[in-house]
Formats: sequence, C-alpha cells, structure tokens
Amino acid sequence: MLDNPRSPRVRAVAKLAKKQRRMEAQLFLAEGPQAVREALTHRPELVVDIFLTTAARDRHPELVTLAQSEGIELSLVSDAVLHHMADTVTPQGIVAVCQFLSQDLATVLARGARHIVVLHEVKDPGNVGNIMRTADAAGADAVVVTAESVDVYNPKVVRASTGSIFHIPLVHRADLVHAIADIQAAGLVVYAADAGGRDLVSLRDEGSLAKPLAWLLGNEAHGLSAEAESVADQVVAVPLYGQAESLSLPTAAAICLYEAAFAQRA
Repeated sequence: MLDNPRSPRVRAVAKLAKKQRRMEAQLFLAEGPQAVREALTHRPELVVDIFLTTAARDRHPELVTLAQSEGIELSLVSDAVLHHMADTVTPQGIVAVCQFLSQDLATVLARGARHIVVLHEVKDPGNVGNIMRTADAAGADAVVVTAESVDVYNPKVVRASTGSIFHIPLVHRADLVHAIADIQAAGLVVYAADAGGRDLVSLRDEGSLAKPLAWLLGNEAHGLSAEAESVADQVVAVPLYGQAESLSLPTAAAICLYEAAFAQRA
C-alpha cells in the first residue's frame, strides 16, 4: 500500500492538478467512482493507473473487476495519500490517471457530424463540464473548446462533466477562426448565440435547426466579441419572456442544444 504522501509516485500524480504538468505529461485525473467507471467502460485504453483506498475497493468491486479485465494496474493507497492526489476537499476514495483524449476536428467532421457546440473564452470550468454533459445528453457529435477557454482537463471540468468527457468527441485548444472555417466547409451552419440576435424560435419554426449546425457560445460575463460573432453565419438569441436580464451560459446552451436535437430527430 502507498502510504507516504511525499513519495515521488504520489507527488507525480498530485502535480496533475496543475495545467502545466498536465500538458507536459499529456495526462489528467478522473476522480470518483462515476468518472472512473465511465473511463473504464467507454475509454479503457486511456486509463494508465488507478489509485484507491481499501474502503473504495470494498464499496466498488465492479470497478476492480473492470480494471483487471482491461489489464490496468490498481494501487491501494492510504486515505492521506488519496487526499493528497485528489482535487476535491472530500475525495471519494478513487482516482484514475488517464491519457488526453482530444480528437482532431477534421476527424470529427469526416464522420459526418451534424451537431456541434463550440465554446470560446468560456472561463468557468464548471460551465464547460456542464455544457459537455448536456451536449452528450442531447446527442451532439462533438464539443470544440478554443485555446482561449479554460483547460478541458481541469479537474473541475472533468468532475462537472459527470463522465461525459469519456463519451462525446472533444476537440480542445482549437483556433476559433480556423475551427469555424472548417466546420462551415463541412456544410454546417454556425449560429452564434448572443443577446440581440435573431429569435431562436423563428429558426426552429422555419426548419433551419433540422439542418447540420454548430452553436458558438462565448464568455459567461460578456458573451461573444464582435470579432467572434463575425465568423458565424448568423447570431441568434434565446427569447426572454420574463423580467430576467439574461440566462446562465449552461442554461442557454441546453436550450440551443435541445432545440436542435428535437428538430434533427423530428
């Protein structure tokens, strides 16, 4: 059992909480039984190591069986070591070290993607993870995150995605202009979601959302810049019928994603 929080192996894992070290190692952490289960079920080839406490091993024997069936090393650790590795204040007893899983946008488009969400200058890791989860639930084909947004392998992003990071194709550190140009060249219409745009309902009613499309979503506080909006084909807005000045970014994203999901499946 690993019981020394200062051992080189433990410190190497703990350092993956930092973006620079993640980029150098091309590795990230998936914490908790749900994230580890999704990694083992959907992307086992990416799982390098799993560290878990005795209590977690006893609570989740199915994860032990899954890991062993894939030939993945399991290491028992003390509570102190697990706490040192984990990003959360009250860790759930299990952490997986995983390889980066980002895909190339050209590969995503070559598979005939019809529904994509692009996040530009989105800084809150919880929002990125939340939108990733919603895109997964809505059956979107990919999430594209630009270089100006938060790192998609930030532990809070991974946690907020509740495992969806292992389900939906992910393109990260993308260049906005090049990514949008490639998406448009593949035949998708790009809609920038921002206040002051065309009413989303009118697009739905005319049937435009049934066609291949991508949503471009911007910063939580100030939305999309004029420059970012200029690369889109059209700016659209979710209508507000009450007194609220705006919607949260994840809420607006959910409405857009599901309007397209409904239209494309009608």
